[in-house]
Amino acid sequence: MTTAEKYLRPEVIRQVSRLDLRAKFIVEGFLSGLHSSPYHGFSVEFSEHRKYVPGDDPKDIDWNIYAKTDKYYIKKFEAETNLTSYLAVDTSVSMAYSVEDARRQLRDNLSVLRQYLRGRAAEEESKENLTKFEYAVCLAAALGYLMIHQQDPVGLVVFDKQIRTSLPPKSKRSQLGSILAVLANLKPSHEATDVAACLHQLASMIRTKSLVILFSDLLVEPEPVISGLHHLRHRGNEVIVFHILDVTEHYFPFEGVIEFEDPESHQTLVVDAREMREYYLENLAADQEKIKQACARADIDYVRIDTSVSFDRALMKYLLNRQKRF
Repeated sequence: MTTAEKYLRPEVIRQVSRLDLRAKFIVEGFLSGLHSSPYHGFSVEFSEHRKYVPGDDPKDIDWNIYAKTDKYYIKKFEAETNLTSYLAVDTSVSMAYSVEDARRQLRDNLSVLRQYLRGRAAEEESKENLTKFEYAVCLAAALGYLMIHQQDPVGLVVFDKQIRTSLPPKSKRSQLGSILAVLANLKPSHEATDVAACLHQLASMIRTKSLVILFSDLLVEPEPVISGLHHLRHRGNEVIVFHILDVTEHYFPFEGVIEFEDPESHQTLVVDAREMREYYLENLAADQEKIKQACARADIDYVRIDTSVSFDRALMKYLLNRQKRF
């Protein structure tokens, strides 16, 4: 079956339609919130303008924008406006983990999980119990939607141990349909991930300086991943990392004796959760901090989120990081 025929199947068309509506809903909700937020000025800067800096020609100042914002902005030139981007989505087996898996592990201790979730702000609660994979797909779809509507060329890369699917960047409106068709038809693989190898492979594929947006749980050794990110930066690319964890992975709300299974190796481990919690959280924080600091040194934007964080807040983090570059 050809790729085109696969995407024309009725069930896939329905999936694409749902993902398109969700992406549109996420972006429109984000832009609506942005309009009334303290960051309203960024919406102008993000799309067509950038702040005036010493050395810019004052003749390029947009005085209409100054009248509205009391700030100096200049119109971006075409070369500045069109930013080629790649959405890189990790589909390895660990990305399928969700709150539902945690509920099965907690068994009689569900009240502990509920307590943790109730302790989160209402707008951040995981109402849909999305897996990390589903969260990454929705976020990638929303960013693809946003960029295509800004007429920026966008491509897609799907990987686990290796790059499985890639769409070259295009800015045509039809590209959004192609990206959504791939995303809607994706399922988590049964493979472990090799983020580092895939980042090196992607760095070799990219021919022009681009923005690479990575969506992954990064449940691997940090050093090889950092090397792969540095390879992308060394080639002149901008990079944004969305480090996505499930809410239970982030807070470890387990009690009693629990049997955990590694989704990639299928090895099991029986532990006393209370005794393990401090060790686990310390090691998780250390790995995250190692990646965060390495990203900061390499001028890579690092966005750490869990699946309880609403999409609009995740997009706001993206926008705040993106605007630093202009």
